[in-house]
Amino acid sequence: MPFKITSLLSKNRDYPLSLMNKKAHELFPRIWALGDLKILEKPLLGFFCSIKCPGDIILSSYDLARVLRDSGVAVIGGFHSPIEKDCLDLLHRGTQPIVVCPARGIENMRMRKEYEKSLDQGKLLFLSPFNKDQHRPTVKTSTDRNLLVAALSAVVFVAHAGPDSRTEDFCQEILSWKKPIYTFESGYNENLIKMGIQSMDIENISGFAKILSATDE
Repeated sequence: MPFKITSLLSKNRDYPLSLMNKKAHELFPRIWALGDLKILEKPLLGFFCSIKCPGDIILSSYDLARVLRDSGVAVIGGFHSPIEKDCLDLLHRGTQPIVVCPARGIENMRMRKEYEKSLDQGKLLFLSPFNKDQHRPTVKTSTDRNLLVAALSAVVFVAHAGPDSRTEDFCQEILSWKKPIYTFESGYNENLIKMGIQSMDIENISGFAKILSATDE
């Protein structure tokens, strides 16, 4: 890979301030980065979606990705589930910054040509809490990766999490952090709304994106 991977310890100057609280510091004493670390200075929206997702939520997620892209909102995610991958493709067509957090080490990671160009342009950052020996994602590394994404996010948006799923458990954890967390207004997300996650109708997404983009001014 022609790009330089940076290893950051918590004592380093470029270590993200959002990870300096006690819990995040204990979970992620060291991270590896590929790309422009200045992206982490922006307010990031963390995007998540379960692997299994109803059709209506899928369409709303695509609409959300387009609105976030067109509004210039910086987005962070693991982009591992099928819907997350599709949304990454939509986001990548814009000019706003994107942070991708794989659930594996980023050394020797295969890189798409269009991602290499985005790295050169400074609009893409790969970030991982795993060293080069972690060659593939596992349930444990996926869970830890999701916590990293949430810790780095100013706001979390969970498009869908099925009842009794790992993503639902993750939502419970993030709620305990007192971090703003949203989901789509939908009967399919009733379990999330009942636990206290704020719901949002797709018609209000544009206003939501404008508020997020304004925080970066």
